Amino acid sequence: MSQHTDTQQVQRLEEFKKSVVNKFTIYNSLFLSLPYRNIENVGILIPILFDQCVKGLNAGKKPQEILDNFFDNFTDIDSERRRLDFMFNIIQYVERQVVLYDSVEDSAFPKLQKYTSSLSIKDYFKLVDQDKNWDKISKKLSTFSARIVLTAHPTQFYTPAVLDIISDLGQLIQENKVNDIDITLQQLGLTSLVNAKKPTPLDEAKNIIHILRHTYYDAVGELFSYVKRNVRNKDFSNYDIIKLGFWPGGDRDGNPFVTAKITNQVADELRTTLMKCYYNELKSIRKKLTFKSLQNELGTLSDSLYQAMFNVDFVIGHEEILGKLNEIRETLLEDYHGLYLVELDNLIYKVRIFKSHFASLDIRQDHSKHYLVVETILKEEGAIKESLDELSEKQLIDWLLKKNPKIATQKYQEDIVKDTIANIKQLKSIQSKNGEEGCNRYIISNSEDIFSVLFVFGLFRWCGWDAKEITFDIIPLFETMKGMEASESVMQTLFDTKMYRDHLTKRKDTHTIMLGFSDGTKDGGYLKANWSILKTKETLSKVCKKNGIKALFFDGRGGPPARGGGKTHRFYAAQTKDVANHEIQLTIQGQTITSTYGTKDQFIHNAEQLLTAGLSNNLFGKEIGISSEQRKLIEELSELSFAKYEALKQHDKFISYLENRSTLKYYSNANIGSRPGKRGNKKQLTLSDLRAISFVGSWSQLKQNVPGYFGLGTAIQKFKDEGRLNEVKKLYKEVPFFRALMHNSMMSLAKTNFNLTSYMKEDAEYGEFWNILYSEYELSQKMLLQISGSKILMEDEAISRESVNIRENIVLPLLVIQQNALFHISQDSEFKELYEKIVTRSLYGNINASRNSA
Repeated sequence: MSQHTDTQQVQRLEEFKKSVVNKFTIYNSLFLSLPYRNIENVGILIPILFDQCVKGLNAGKKPQEILDNFFDNFTDIDSERRRLDFMFNIIQYVERQVVLYDSVEDSAFPKLQKYTSSLSIKDYFKLVDQDKNWDKISKKLSTFSARIVLTAHPTQFYTPAVLDIISDLGQLIQENKVNDIDITLQQLGLTSLVNAKKPTPLDEAKNIIHILRHTYYDAVGELFSYVKRNVRNKDFSNYDIIKLGFWPGGDRDGNPFVTAKITNQVADELRTTLMKCYYNELKSIRKKLTFKSLQNELGTLSDSLYQAMFNVDFVIGHEEILGKLNEIRETLLEDYHGLYLVELDNLIYKVRIFKSHFASLDIRQDHSKHYLVVETILKEEGAIKESLDELSEKQLIDWLLKKNPKIATQKYQEDIVKDTIANIKQLKSIQSKNGEEGCNRYIISNSEDIFSVLFVFGLFRWCGWDAKEITFDIIPLFETMKGMEASESVMQTLFDTKMYRDHLTKRKDTHTIMLGFSDGTKDGGYLKANWSILKTKETLSKVCKKNGIKALFFDGRGGPPARGGGKTHRFYAAQTKDVANHEIQLTIQGQTITSTYGTKDQFIHNAEQLLTAGLSNNLFGKEIGISSEQRKLIEELSELSFAKYEALKQHDKFISYLENRSTLKYYSNANIGSRPGKRGNKKQLTLSDLRAISFVGSWSQLKQNVPGYFGLGTAIQKFKDEGRLNEVKKLYKEVPFFRALMHNSMMSLAKTNFNLTSYMKEDAEYGEFWNILYSEYELSQKMLLQISGSKILMEDEAISRESVNIRENIVLPLLVIQQNALFHISQDSEFKELYEKIVTRSLYGNINASRNSA
């Protein structure tokens, strides 16, 4: 670490202690003194319980022993039933402590950024200024963009009411308004943090649209305005520099509750909410533009926006809005000296950015569902009797590209078939209301062959779309090892298919390809999945370039490192020169939406990080490559770690351990998200059906975080045993991609606490399996510290490390209560149902405390 960076870290740590640690301590003491549900001293007893948990776990005590000792020595609660009530109250307090800590940390964000070494757009422009490289950067900024796609994956459950409390608390804490903070904490204590019932996809969409309206609308506009003012190009007009995507209501992969009706409702909700934003901003401008000759135009536009806010059938297009605003602008310049022109221009910029859609609603479905739909239609047509296997590949392609079966929704029995057809047919209507950009991407999960794309292309044709006028990008999602291995052949075959190539010509010779970390990691283990994704990107970049196609990569990045999360800027800055770099596209999932992009300051900072990460690979000739020798090393490590992970997956206790010793089965009971915890309805749980979120989340609740590192220790140890450890150290030092992965694994390890489940090592059925996990955890930590030269995990990230420690401490009593409940459930307690409710309820606080879930 350089002396400058070291000084920055010390300053930042001092600011963190002052603005986060000290403030949280003060306001937490205030919060813990609040009475709750007529049970006195709950708040006072939480620090005592925390102390008992730490001492007990360090001494190797079982969770039930720790809690029994606590109740016997520090309370007069002697019945099991009353103890259960008390534990529920502890959980409710802890949940609210997490909310308070979120608020304190968010409030300190602007101060902490003063001491960061990360590159903002402002810093980036300074570097350009020094290098006199304005032509190059201006040209790149004119075409480059970052697409931030918001998803409703079930790792976020804060309601708009709680998000507002977090926002209010953050502002009050910044201003040190103690009395108001006290009242708001009382409000927090009395406000439910959980959904009374499972949210519908429309509920999820509205929750995230709430953030679009109250945070992202202003944040995106402000960021664009800053770039336009400072890029030294008066004609700069890249209104796509930050694009927002949206999955809630369009993502039906594994979610039977997302229907054509829901998709249409969400599209309407996005558009009408945007009209509210335009109306309110125009209302504010009208208070300043009090000039006589503007009143008619302002009033007419205001009336139109007002109607469009509440009537889904009254549609005003963005071009009409722009036309009226530009007329007002001309009058303002000619007759009123351009007074308040900046305010008017800011609204015009936003209309050009968000148009009529606010965020692009993506459609996503699993390939297997399209297979079923196509098969059902061809059965009805008499082309097959039972299965698509009856057709040759050429015959099937002919049906998809040349023939036109008469499709009537009522012909079919299965809901998924009818709804898939209904949805594709209605997409034209959505585009007519929200504009083409409002909904023009169709993503296919589990893509492994050409038919993943051609089924969708064929279904569009069969549902009434002219093949020459399909205004949709059809996006394969290669997420399994098999899919990634087949991806080059799949894309080349598609490019060789004339009708599809003609379609791409209409789509500006551009192809978006999605790569998914979640299922990749579940399938191939941490290092192999990430390495395979990078290699696949490089390969697909070449095949696209060879065919005259611009490749755009869309990354399915979850919250935790095990699902592709971790430090986003570091990840994109580490992409190699052989990866197409026209645009950054990524999903933002779960609580990452509120933790990383939740406030205007956070959104602008992290959006800037995406832009500078993508741009820095092109500026000053700094191109990142990985030599053939380095690739060979990563490949070796990848295969070694995969072999260890694969052996774990094949262990006869792997699935049953998750089913019987983790919180896996309780995810579907929690009213966190609308999506089921697994695909399909098989009674016997299989890894392929298990959704990555509940898979990774269950390891997180256990504080074992297996998918974030398992196999790395064994792989590096093998190199050490062969006297080659220095090769791995050199790899860590010289290859940003490899270093970024190791940093993310260190974060997963830092959030691991095997003391919590150490009682399992004596378990007759799962003791041996637990010891396998624990041994690899210890070895991975030891090896990662050796190759990085660090003394402790996350040594170079003091703020993140301190934040992780505080959050882990807050939820420790909750986790001990959770493990105690799981134990009693396994013993068939007479209060089994209540213990199961405790497990379900305890998911919430831990999920939010982790912020990125692992």
